[in-house]
Amino acid sequence: MCVGLPMTVVSSEASSALCVRRGEHRSVSTVLVGDVTPGEHLLVFIDSAVRKLDAEEARLIDDALDGVAAALEGRPFEHLFADLIDREPQLPDHLRTR
Repeated sequence: MCVGLPMTVVSSEASSALCVRRGEHRSVSTVLVGDVTPGEHLLVFIDSAVRKLDAEEARLIDDALDGVAAALEGRPFEHLFADLIDREPQLPDHLRTR
């Protein structure tokens, strides 16, 4: 299974960017997302950016990843899924009946 990680662009050139996540720096291909600028957030799979994220979505993904790690370690995790508490799950648009 491949897990996408939110990363922040530090610098960029032609078709790559230096990105950081929690102190780890990586060179990331930006061929699939086009030009990027420092401060932008990217969803990265195996050193390739697959789409741009806004800061809130990047935070929610980080919280979810932290929540899974906490659950696996037997630590409290519910607070990391605050956006899911007290609401019914929703199907993605492409799966809804028209």
